[in-house]
Amino acid sequence: MKALSLLLFTLIHVNLISQTTVYGKVIDNQGIPIMGANVYLEGTYDGTATSENGLFSFETEEQGEQTLIVSSISFETYSKSAEINFFNNIIIKLKDDVNTLDAVTVNAGTFNAGDNAKVTALKPLDIVTTAGALGDFVGALQTLPGTSNVAEDGRLFVRGGDAEETQIFVDGMRVFTPYSPSTNNIPTRGRLSPFLFKGITFSTGGYSAEYGQALSSVLLLTSIDEPQEEKTEISIMSVGVGLGNTQKWKNSSLSLNISYINLTPYQKIYSDDNDWHKPVASLSGEAVYRYKFNNDALLKVYSAYSAVNFDLTQKDINEIDGIRFGLKNKNLYVNSSYKDFLKKDWSIVSGVSFANDYSEINYSLAEITDIENSAHLKTTLNKYFSSRYKLSFGAEYFITNFSENYRDSSIDRLYTFDNNILSSFVETDIFFSKKLATKIGLRGEYSELLQEFNLSPRISLAYKSGENSQFSLAYGKFFQNPKNEYLKYDTNFTAENTTHYIANYQYVKNKQIFRAEAYYKDYNDLVKYDTPVALPISSYSNSGNGYAKGLDIFWRDNKSIKNTEYWLSYSYLDTERDFQNYPTKATPNFASTHNASIVLKCWIEDWKSQAGLSYNFASGRNYTNPNKRGFLTEQAKNFHSLNFNYAYLMSPQKILYFSISNVLGTQNINGYQYANEANTNGIFDRRAITPAADRFFFVGFFWTISDNKNDNQLDNL
Repeated sequence: MKALSLLLFTLIHVNLISQTTVYGKVIDNQGIPIMGANVYLEGTYDGTATSENGLFSFETEEQGEQTLIVSSISFETYSKSAEINFFNNIIIKLKDDVNTLDAVTVNAGTFNAGDNAKVTALKPLDIVTTAGALGDFVGALQTLPGTSNVAEDGRLFVRGGDAEETQIFVDGMRVFTPYSPSTNNIPTRGRLSPFLFKGITFSTGGYSAEYGQALSSVLLLTSIDEPQEEKTEISIMSVGVGLGNTQKWKNSSLSLNISYINLTPYQKIYSDDNDWHKPVASLSGEAVYRYKFNNDALLKVYSAYSAVNFDLTQKDINEIDGIRFGLKNKNLYVNSSYKDFLKKDWSIVSGVSFANDYSEINYSLAEITDIENSAHLKTTLNKYFSSRYKLSFGAEYFITNFSENYRDSSIDRLYTFDNNILSSFVETDIFFSKKLATKIGLRGEYSELLQEFNLSPRISLAYKSGENSQFSLAYGKFFQNPKNEYLKYDTNFTAENTTHYIANYQYVKNKQIFRAEAYYKDYNDLVKYDTPVALPISSYSNSGNGYAKGLDIFWRDNKSIKNTEYWLSYSYLDTERDFQNYPTKATPNFASTHNASIVLKCWIEDWKSQAGLSYNFASGRNYTNPNKRGFLTEQAKNFHSLNFNYAYLMSPQKILYFSISNVLGTQNINGYQYANEANTNGIFDRRAITPAADRFFFVGFFWTISDNKNDNQLDNL
């Protein structure tokens, strides 16, 4: 009996010795206890959850070195390996998880959308459903603050910069000729189809060091990695026809689109002020091939071809019979990108883009042939050290060969140049906490043509001031080589440059977003010349300068009204420049002091319809009146345009669509053209520069054929 008691006592004593109590407390960075955190030893069932006071305690028979894991929602997981006795009365401080949806984002100067953003200010769908945009991504972006309405041009003018100061990239690769060619007072359109993209980043200033050669803005478009299903799309429109098809295989997919546009029937029904000898006709096609490797690496190849042809005579106050202008343009663009995830949290993104643009222009008695061959090669490496620290660096090479053959009755001259640029960049993202983050970058560029090297520092800082609000600041230096229209005559330049200062406030809550952003831009080394227009005989210099400052406000609401979303934007711009042939510093004629937009979209369930309205306002732009003293001191009247669109779902896969721009037929004036010589009374006569047509009508029928019988093109309208 004594022996049995001794054995039982020994077993109990050994068991008690082999058990260890793990206990302590879990708190956050501010010392506040965290309730409900999971605490356990890795590879065992030993663990517990913290109490409302952040306390935990559990028994374990494990001995030696063990790993304690602590995890909780919105915090980074804690892991510590040590001897088991180390975890007695331990205090564990969890760091905020900077990848959560409520974490700060570095966003000064940037509108993100789709897969590119935690918070969406503008969705890819908005590109094609905004009334007045007519399916053009540029038209939709012009409803955002920071842009100026230059109705007769159609390109993006951002924060006091001209259209050439904005560059467009697809999957990180440069698009050298993103707009279709046009002529005076006829707005151009973007060449790229909005249906190809899943994400959009529109940086109105202070953009990443990864991108360069843009003084004002970059527009980054991310293409779809993999289509959802096979389908065929048929479009029959008042201006042409379109056909698209997508095929999917195990690891790859192919999408093809082709469209033919001809405005001849439209011009016969609804003519405009131009004398068309051959209305606009274009044939375009796109192909996107995607291949996903077994290691999740992705190859995407995008190619596009377009041909445009038109001929017309436009009114001119100095020519009784007007000015005849004819154009034939062919454009080929190829973009290939490769993305792969390497070992030890490294990744690589590389690509190449190529563009060939060929134009034959007949202007009055002159014949002009322009040929531009351009390429972009780029490699970027990314290292993910942790959720708090990321590093990116890379190099790229831009190649541009331009030639122009100008011929008239007295001149036959060839102008040509090579504009090649080698660039490298490094950039880091640092998240100090869920409330504070920064992005710091440095970009270096060497221009072979200008024989100069420039360094561009960039920095952004963001602080989350509340549950739904944050402040951001950004600073950056930006360089851009002069335009082709100058380089073809003279290459003795330095790069134009500007410095950006940006302060941003953003509030986001439950499908509502408010943004307010103030900025200042300081321009230096702008190109000047001493003739009415840039000519071979002009004297050029980099003595120009200027500034742009203003305030942008944006409000979007997808919550307050059932089945309705809307956004409001307003921009105030104060800018002056001394550049080109300006005799003094003045506000350029492409800049409006006030720009505002209202966009409304509503789904009408009973009618199976989507209706949209947009209103665009821009204060009058400056012009020079030779009958009065002063340069660019007169101001045209304000711009107004109310636009409407309507889509009716005839059946799940068939849609009838209608849109009209400038519903009220407002007589907008973009400026004035004055006679070169005064009349007998010593007065310079003038004519108003107005849109060729006050309204534009569009009607289309869209049919989708797919295995999913509910798929349609409503999202594309």
